[in-house]
Amino acid sequence: MNHEKIKNDYIKKISELKKLNKSYYQNNQPLITDSEYDSLKNDILNLEKKYKFLNHKDSPSKIVGFKPSKNFNKVSHKVPMLSLANAFSEEDLLNFEKKIINYLNQKKDFKIEYSAEPKIDGISASLVYKKGKFITGLSRGDGKEGEDITENLKTIKDIPHKISRNDFPEEIDIRGEVFIQNKDFKKLSDKFANPRNAASGSLRQKNPMDTKKIPLKFIAYTFGFEKGLKIKKQTEFLQKLSLWGFRTNSLNKLIIGTKNLMDNYNYIENNRSELDFDIDGIVYKINQFDLQKRLGFVANAPRWAIAHKFSANSGVSKIIDIDIQVGRTGALTPVAKINPINIGGVIVSNATLHNEDEIKRKDIRIGDTVLVERAGDVIPHIVSVDLKKRKKKSQEFIFPEKCPSCNSKTVKEFNLITKKKDAVRRCSSEGFECEKIAIEKIKHFVSKEAFNIEGFGKKIVENFWNLKLISLPQDIFQLDYSKIEELDGWGRQSVLNLKYSIETSKKISFDRFIYALGIRHIGLENAKLISKHLRTSKNFYELSLENRVEDLLNLDGIGETQINSIRNFFSNKTNQKVLNELKKILSIDNFIEPKKDGLLRNKTFMLTGKLNGISRAEAKSIIEKNSGSIISNVSKKLDFLVVGDKPTKKKVDRAKELKVKILSQSDLLKMINMTS
Repeated sequence: MNHEKIKNDYIKKISELKKLNKSYYQNNQPLITDSEYDSLKNDILNLEKKYKFLNHKDSPSKIVGFKPSKNFNKVSHKVPMLSLANAFSEEDLLNFEKKIINYLNQKKDFKIEYSAEPKIDGISASLVYKKGKFITGLSRGDGKEGEDITENLKTIKDIPHKISRNDFPEEIDIRGEVFIQNKDFKKLSDKFANPRNAASGSLRQKNPMDTKKIPLKFIAYTFGFEKGLKIKKQTEFLQKLSLWGFRTNSLNKLIIGTKNLMDNYNYIENNRSELDFDIDGIVYKINQFDLQKRLGFVANAPRWAIAHKFSANSGVSKIIDIDIQVGRTGALTPVAKINPINIGGVIVSNATLHNEDEIKRKDIRIGDTVLVERAGDVIPHIVSVDLKKRKKKSQEFIFPEKCPSCNSKTVKEFNLITKKKDAVRRCSSEGFECEKIAIEKIKHFVSKEAFNIEGFGKKIVENFWNLKLISLPQDIFQLDYSKIEELDGWGRQSVLNLKYSIETSKKISFDRFIYALGIRHIGLENAKLISKHLRTSKNFYELSLENRVEDLLNLDGIGETQINSIRNFFSNKTNQKVLNELKKILSIDNFIEPKKDGLLRNKTFMLTGKLNGISRAEAKSIIEKNSGSIISNVSKKLDFLVVGDKPTKKKVDRAKELKVKILSQSDLLKMINMTS
């Protein structure tokens, strides 16, 4: 066992968690999903269990949250605000109960009462009352010290400022969660990733009047310090909270037995899309306060409570509508519009239905209750339909036989390879005649792998199209910048930046130019093969003359499918017009044979994350021009993983595991004697 290697790996994970905590708790900017965060946290805790010599002051076994912001005064909690241990399965719950029974020295048939309370995905807050008056409000902070956000909390209508009931304690620290309802979050969704971040950002405004503008809510569920509280059970305390004027969760329940806990868990998970606020699990607390006191605490969590988290990758929702989207190649893709649901910290409101055959196979209908899955970078999709919840008047979804954009006939093409009709139905319109196809083709034209026009994203394309500033690719290079400067959100500098990006993009490599045209079946690799064969853009323009497209059949990797696509492209008059106009505007580099003895010869590379100043396509081109080669996955064959901003964690971890050398962008450029 290599103690040093294990310790270094452990410290790296601690540093990463600390960085994530700062971004999440202090800056309201999550860098990874909730499930990825939980995975990292569990990795650290498991290492500590396995290797007793591992110990760090910033371990999640010792700290909660992150130190309070300097923008607010720090105040100590009289009773620390601790975190909870997590359960992810029925087995975890059985182990939790077993440990409690053993600790209390009870028999196996001892019945435990649980207060089961849905865990709201919001911001924890502590409200200190003296003689019925709300005097201090704190954030969780690092669990020991919180931020004094009293004035901001006073703007929330759910928080009573004065409680006059005789049964209210002389002094008490009421704790709960500040959150934003989903319907209110819709107005803020362009500024925040999810409602939890919106609540955090709103609650920690310097000016309480800014907080007051945000429709924050508060649900109370526990207490810290108390003086004069005369109740014996958690469920009784929840009832008292309602009588005292606090909002509580209507789904709170008293439950006995882990089987019943699981039944309640499944019911709530299957119905949580109906709620107007996010919950990410259920908290189980031993109901009797005397047992809680006996059980006490371990590290920074109570022995008497646990959070049963919902699946990080899936959730249940309802299909509101099915939208048919038309892609660049005319493919009709059905997309389910669902009641928004939080899956692993990401708000999901759309899920792909793939194609017509998939809808028929799963019998998916509007109004259905469905299981939605989202794993890693995979687009959310519908796994299954809950037929028990289907309404009697439900109707089968009929896929359109006409394009919803241009009303052209839709077709399923015959696949020469499989000798079957494609699963995908397509618009039969060619070129730019279909509006939706035209918009998607222009998005492709300006994309990173193509012309890489910085600041010309998908939303800009749609906006400029709607304003009739563009309708064909050549219009991009003839924009009326004076009109753009008058648009909302545009200023002189942003217009100058866009103009600069467009002007610099006029010079482009031959292969990227071919790829940018969006010819069906011609991806970046095929574009490279064609550019290598033809050498110059002049030869490409002349392909339409004298049926010279057939010459490409001699190329290894170019088959009849690609030939037919290129032939169809050149036979379209609008495409010919686009080519003729672009010929006058662009400077297209001739094909340059990559060096065989370049500085990167016999070396393999893979890219992950966003690069600074260059597109991934340009970086790949630089590597290939210097005799290096690009591979598509992390394996023993990989020599270097080039990492940009926000790389894929799995790729980085796998590279470390295989001892693949990890390079920054500047490291790569130094290797080929270029300055960053």
